[in-house]
Amino acid sequence: MTETPPGRTATRHVLVADDEPHIGRIIKMKLEQGPFRVSLAHDGREALDLLEREGDVDLVLLDLMMPNVSGLDVLARLRANERFRDVPCIILTAAGQEQQYREAMALGATDFMTKPFSPKKLYARTAELAGVTDVESEQS
Repeated sequence: MTETPPGRTATRHVLVADDEPHIGRIIKMKLEQGPFRVSLAHDGREALDLLEREGDVDLVLLDLMMPNVSGLDVLARLRANERFRDVPCIILTAAGQEQQYREAMALGATDFMTKPFSPKKLYARTAELAGVTDVESEQS
């Protein structure tokens, strides 16, 4: 384990669950410019498996429409699990319908962003929810 240099923030572990590989790569590249370690899952089942294997996830970015297990199902299981009940979860979806927004928020989503999204805004919101205080200097 490496020590956090003075003036730097400790690394936060983010799970990105999205069935579109290029979206996952864009998010991973952007977040890794700051104090984030990113794990990618390409469907809901993989996201749940990863959460079980790596219990140190600090934040989840979750697509709604994924194969095997939907994002809403992953969110429901996340909130039902004592260990992950309070982990912030940002929903990322191309389907920005009001119904899905209401469902996700009722299940305990922390935030909801529609695709296409601004990687810079996503980074800022992720940093805010993960407790990273010096967003500007972390990002440069």
